[in-house]
Amino acid sequence: MVQVDVFWAYGFGAGYALSAHRQLKADYDADPAKAEENQWYSKYFVRLLLFISILFAPSGIYLLWNFPDWETMQVATNHRSLPAWLVTAFAITNVTQGILGYWLTRKFITKGNSHGALLSFVLSYIGFFFILVHGWDGTGYQRFFSVNQQEFLTWGERPWHAWLTGPVALTLYGMGVFILPPVFIHASRQFAEGLKLVPKEKLIDSPSQLRSFAEFNFLVFGCGLAPAIVASLLLHTLGLAGGLAAIAVLGWLFCARFLGWVDRRFLMRTVDSPSAGAPGAVAPDPART
Repeated sequence: MVQVDVFWAYGFGAGYALSAHRQLKADYDADPAKAEENQWYSKYFVRLLLFISILFAPSGIYLLWNFPDWETMQVATNHRSLPAWLVTAFAITNVTQGILGYWLTRKFITKGNSHGALLSFVLSYIGFFFILVHGWDGTGYQRFFSVNQQEFLTWGERPWHAWLTGPVALTLYGMGVFILPPVFIHASRQFAEGLKLVPKEKLIDSPSQLRSFAEFNFLVFGCGLAPAIVASLLLHTLGLAGGLAAIAVLGWLFCARFLGWVDRRFLMRTVDSPSAGAPGAVAPDPART
């Protein structure tokens, strides 16, 4: 969808960099100048670029052409409602946002800030899901589960789950067969490759590819979708001012505390950590001290 693909494309780029964070950091530590010079030629970036340019970006254009109202969250009703510049910008940003996500997340990684790299990934998915769940007026989920603008304007006259067998959903299911497997395969393989760089005696554990797949989905849905739903509920329940205040408090706890634990447990996975103040230093897990 036009409004969410900006975040989703960024999330793909951040995810490709995050899943290869050990390799990217090792290359940079070995030769910073060479790593910077070759950053756009690494296999991790090339995989991302091929994915977003061959699979992801074309899927967005197809949906925009075939379902212009749904793809714009019921803002446009037909092709005449879409200015050419918007369609062009949409096509471009589906690629450039992925590049930006990779570049910025890699910057955090090479500077030894794994928590910042994790935030780069997670916040993009929170933004993605918040628009789908809440939107700009609290009706995001209604816009998503409406095939066209007419269904959105008459929301409640038909069960929402009818959308699950409608033309948009069936198209998404078909696209998912081609779009999702490369992401999951690349992410789990790159993460497994990175763990091989760590001495076995220092690893908390070495997950299987299936478990890496589950953990990747935890980062997307547990750390992305769940906070978006909570934020929407707070805004609906407490109003704009109260909701934003509650989101600010809970958001700080989530980003500073919970994601700190996620960083140590799912990304670093080491028994000990670098000395305080050193590049890549990570606070020890309280549960192990």
